Amino acid sequence: MTKRSPFKYFKTSPEIIRLAVMLYVRFPLSLRNVEDLLHERGIDVSHETIRFWWNRFGPMLASENRRRRVQQLRAFSPWQWHVDEVFVKINGGYCQRNLS
Repeated sequence: MTKRSPFKYFKTSPEIIRLAVMLYVRFPLSLRNVEDLLHERGIDVSHETIRFWWNRFGPMLASENRRRRVQQLRAFSPWQWHVDEVFVKINGGYCQRNLS
């Protein structure tokens, strides 16, 4: 069974929708500021459209980002430190001990 695209019935491309939602969520911008930024890039959408996109796709994009972040963390093994030798100063002299 194939997964349906949530962007299927929208005229605007998914990249533009993702960009608008990311700009609104990631940076402290108002909806009108996001509208102005997109207008400077040649994309004409209203602030109400951006609000609709945010309400509809915001939770989905947040869960994708969260899932991607968890997968990246699981890809790296945690660091482990191993000590082979210890030097201890006893009565003014150094004593070496192997721990392996």
